Amino acid sequence: MEFTTGFGWTRLPLAAAFILGSVLTAPAQIIPPFSPAPSTAAAPDDDEAETAEAPSVNDPDIMKGIDVDKLDWGQLAIDAGTLNDIIAAKKRAQAAANNGMNWSSNTNTNGSSAVTVKQSVFEFWDTRIGADMTVTSEPRTMSELLAQKAANGGNLPQSSGSAWAAATAPGAGVIWDKTAVEARVDPGSEQSKLGASLTKSMPLTGDTSLTLQNGYSVNQQGTTAVPGVGGHITRNYETDQTAKVTITDTGTSISAGQSLSTTDDKWLRKVGAEQKLFDNVTVSGSVGETSQGAINKSVTAGFKKSW
Repeated sequence: MEFTTGFGWTRLPLAAAFILGSVLTAPAQIIPPFSPAPSTAAAPDDDEAETAEAPSVNDPDIMKGIDVDKLDWGQLAIDAGTLNDIIAAKKRAQAAANNGMNWSSNTNTNGSSAVTVKQSVFEFWDTRIGADMTVTSEPRTMSELLAQKAANGGNLPQSSGSAWAAATAPGAGVIWDKTAVEARVDPGSEQSKLGASLTKSMPLTGDTSLTLQNGYSVNQQGTTAVPGVGGHITRNYETDQTAKVTITDTGTSISAGQSLSTTDDKWLRKVGAEQKLFDNVTVSGSVGETSQGAINKSVTAGFKKSW
């Protein structure tokens, strides 16, 4: 009786060779967990690529002394909407810091502080927004209370403020060079103003130049309603025209202009001069008409420093 397998005795060496080859090639297909990858960037003077170092068992354990069971994993439970809000808030804060919000404060004689904040929002037209505020402090002692009342005519100073926006745009060809627009709102006194000015500058001879400016503005004043009398709004329209001659070498400028408003209903003329004495120090004087018919004269000296 003869018995044979399905492979046959002649096929046994072939099957054994296949199994042995599979066992030998299997380790070569396993990727080590921390296989160092060659770097694609090589040093300028070195032809060999740098390789990343594998973590060492001697590296410090950053989880040493931390109980994983006591960690608050609930801090990671943030939905996509909340995460987007946090990211957007951080971007707005970074943009505000980069745009350079400018704060300045000066102490007044009556104990209050004049605070000004401004920020550039559009560089192409030099658009700026800001606020001018008068901030008062609460008196801490009776002597401070009496001093503040004495400096303000028997009353305590009140905090107030106004918000404004200004922009400087190009002109219209040879007609004018620059257009300036400004809007201001004072909610405490119910006042608002919208104004615009057109400026044209041209050289005359040598170091002498002429600047022409036309200004237009609308002033609005509201009144608070009281029992029996309703509140109302009044508007005042103003326009002014100014010509200014500047001599660069001597630091001298002479100006002449006139203004007209709906409340005065007549042109009020004004002439002035300004002389630069030395760096940042100037002296100016002006003579102008008033709506009552009297002449207004003034002489001022100023120091201005920017840094």
